[in-house]
Amino acid sequence: MTIYGTGLLAACVLAGLFLGDLLGAAIGVKANVGGVGFAMILLIVSSEYLRRRDLLPPPTREGVQFWSAIYIPVVVAMASQQNVVAALKGGPAAVLAGVLAVVVCFALIPAIARIGAKDEQSPFRVQTVTE
Repeated sequence: MTIYGTGLLAACVLAGLFLGDLLGAAIGVKANVGGVGFAMILLIVSSEYLRRRDLLPPPTREGVQFWSAIYIPVVVAMASQQNVVAALKGGPAAVLAGVLAVVVCFALIPAIARIGAKDEQSPFRVQTVTE
């Protein structure tokens, strides 16, 4: 029942792109600023609102879950491709900033993984077998 979530997804995408265009115009940029992010947030908020009020029949709920799962990775991949192209055209400073951000994020993964995890369940802790 994938088709049932399409209307909600389309409405969220259109509203998000409109908000992104408004934000771009407000800050003086001739581009959509954050429209995809607005669309994702609207999709999450609206589907949760409808689910809590029991306004989504099960087939529609499954369709919304499907589109939510598909939409976010596809859009993130598209946005990351645009950012790479813009960074390469922007020069070495933009590329260096991107590379440093990725390195810092990778370095912080173990620290973030430890937050809220018990020592024996930490995925980065080396387990020793003793008999």
